[in-house]
Amino acid sequence: MDQRKTVAVAIDGPAGAGKSTIARILAKELGYLYVDTGALYRAVGYFMRSKGIDPSAAQKVEPLLQDLKVELRYVDREQKVLVNGEDVTGSIRTPEISMAASQVSALPVVRRFLFDLQQDIARENCVIMDGRDIGTVVLPWAQVKIFLTASAEERARRRYLELREKGDSSTYEEVLEDMKQRDHNDETRAAAPLRAAEDAVKVDTSGETLEESVVRLKKLVLDRIGG
Repeated sequence: MDQRKTVAVAIDGPAGAGKSTIARILAKELGYLYVDTGALYRAVGYFMRSKGIDPSAAQKVEPLLQDLKVELRYVDREQKVLVNGEDVTGSIRTPEISMAASQVSALPVVRRFLFDLQQDIARENCVIMDGRDIGTVVLPWAQVKIFLTASAEERARRRYLELREKGDSSTYEEVLEDMKQRDHNDETRAAAPLRAAEDAVKVDTSGETLEESVVRLKKLVLDRIGG
């Protein structure tokens, strides 16, 4: 498909920056498809954990990929994540699976496994896609690239409150340490490390409410695409 017939918005940034929440709201307001690429890596991490496999062990992960089918389905434009036909949308949002996702995302074989799926979705739909390397690797041709961030403490606070609402017993200190470890993993991995694309607009949401961040990014997107 001629890529100019669709609009791609790439939102990258570290864990807990609010990418998924903001991208999901923006997609609804703009009538675009929301693609949470982090959920794809979470799905792979979930599958490896369910098989008792160390998510960081490439030599053990690679053979199992042939037995894995990850799908994104959209019900009323809401994303559902399926692993071999099982809806795991709710099961992949735990701290344990977050770390597993960070580990498998460092493996080139896993990134290749998911690469075509992500590109095909963007070629066929107007999308807002968030992740760690969307603007740099997955959709380098995206018309709008945003690097969304906030301080580690702010991101940990947001994630802690989110987990507490779900009944998770993790402490703020544990969430902050996990956040810092994920940042380190994402920034230092050999395969597509976390970094802003040269033509990305950097947006720091520290101290902003969700509503303020959404308004700010929506204006940025519309200004870029001439909306």
